[in-house]
Amino acid sequence: MEMSLVVSRLLVRRGIRSVEAAHSFFNPRLEELHDPCLMQDMDRAVRRLVLAIDQGEGIMLFGDYDVDGTTAVALLYNFLRSHTPATGLSYYIPDRYDEGYGISRRAIDEAHAREASLIIALDCGIKAHEEVAYARELGIDFIVCDHHQPAETLPEAVAVLDPKRLDDDYPCKHLSGCGVGFKLVQGYLQHRGMEPRIAFQYLDLLAISIAADIVPIVGENRILAYHGLKQLNSHPSIPIAAIMRLCQLETGDVDMGSIIFKIAPRINASGRMMNGSQAVELLLSRQDDEAEQLCQRLESCNEQRRELDLELTNEALELIASRPALLERRALVLYRPDWHKGVLGIVASRLAERFHRPTIILTGSGNEVSASARSAGGVNLYEALEACQDCLINFGGHPFASGLTIAEERIEELAERLDHYLQSHVAESSLVPVLEADDELELSALTPQLLRELSAMAPFGSGNEMPLFVSRRLRDAGGSRVVGKGDRHIKLRLTDAYCQSRPINAIALRLSKHAPHILRQQLFDLCYTIEENNFYGSGFMQLQVKDIHPIQP
Repeated sequence: MEMSLVVSRLLVRRGIRSVEAAHSFFNPRLEELHDPCLMQDMDRAVRRLVLAIDQGEGIMLFGDYDVDGTTAVALLYNFLRSHTPATGLSYYIPDRYDEGYGISRRAIDEAHAREASLIIALDCGIKAHEEVAYARELGIDFIVCDHHQPAETLPEAVAVLDPKRLDDDYPCKHLSGCGVGFKLVQGYLQHRGMEPRIAFQYLDLLAISIAADIVPIVGENRILAYHGLKQLNSHPSIPIAAIMRLCQLETGDVDMGSIIFKIAPRINASGRMMNGSQAVELLLSRQDDEAEQLCQRLESCNEQRRELDLELTNEALELIASRPALLERRALVLYRPDWHKGVLGIVASRLAERFHRPTIILTGSGNEVSASARSAGGVNLYEALEACQDCLINFGGHPFASGLTIAEERIEELAERLDHYLQSHVAESSLVPVLEADDELELSALTPQLLRELSAMAPFGSGNEMPLFVSRRLRDAGGSRVVGKGDRHIKLRLTDAYCQSRPINAIALRLSKHAPHILRQQLFDLCYTIEENNFYGSGFMQLQVKDIHPIQP
């Protein structure tokens, strides 16, 4: 495709420097997915799965209680029940409150009671050394399908699939947990000589996991997300279609943002408020009526989650206001023993974004204080926690999101140690929010053609962020006004300093403090993304404003 200089510069910034690479970027092809057998231990995992199916062994799928874990379990369960003669198939999602994160002895005992001789762990298990050993004592084998950072040694499972293994040369290092399960399905199909496209009917689940787990949308993940979104927008599965109706999402309107803010929270709500197995039950449903009923149950959980989220966020902000010294440290560590465990991660994300520093939110008491941690400013949170691991009971996760357990009396020590680590490893400037624009444009460059070209760069997300632009010396074209509850936002109608360019619409959320300057016809610079607004039925170009810089006369 022919493209403007603006988009050409964007591609170069993303490391795309040849015609062939650009063609692959704009035309992601499922045929370009990597051979699953490139992943370390894939042959062992497939052979063990084939043996279990052929011999009629009991197989239990064990998954984490978040979106990534529940979609992974649903993907593999749906495949096994529909395309293999597997018998004795079951799944298990741990209880966030009674068992916590990861594989538990209770789950292994349950597998033993179900006469399962193979457990496939999805989105967890990479550090479950003791649990895997315990299962082996009971005659139960493990296949681990994980994508979290492994320790120096791996659990002694039959197979450990994790592209982050140090001895693994798999080209895509940042698959979601559901993505690793998908590769196992591909490996099985390849081993059996079955049609490879069978795996592609589960791409809607994969797109949801990729968006929700915020893995980089580059390389293989871009292919999976691109085609997963196409499926969501053309022929979603029965349970996903039910969730979309609940969210008032029409086919054709689903993008990564609507997954993150509408679909994923409802799937997550089950694990946050009750047990994630209810999310899996929904994702496995085959009838419209059943899916609708299960959706309503999840929506009830989601409403409870929203209330607790708001309550805990307000309490955390009050705690910070009462102890301003907390913000003098480079990591924000907040603890109350009565905070609800199910919304810690949401609140940690919100505070990390607001205060632009790594944030850890803790709850519980005694030797079982649990926490969710989220990063900010490009800090590798996993490495920071690894430097403090001798004061932790357990931890795991990614560079930007982790979980941990710690004894209550060591929380202050953790806060001090993290601050010391960040003081020596992270520049203070990293903790100051900075918007890095991709390009500077004149308003005349903002054309429908540019909008079409930018839309072709989707799906956007980590690793392929929506392009951010700057335009300078703008003014109100007439008609700009403050809008929204509490007059927090500005609806803008913009032109250039000399009023020569055609007016362009923009929306500036939570930036109404700049309205007096703008409405006095003073000049300002603008940082923004470009989007298509379809709210009124006919699409038009609109700027989504990220920041406003007033130019003083």
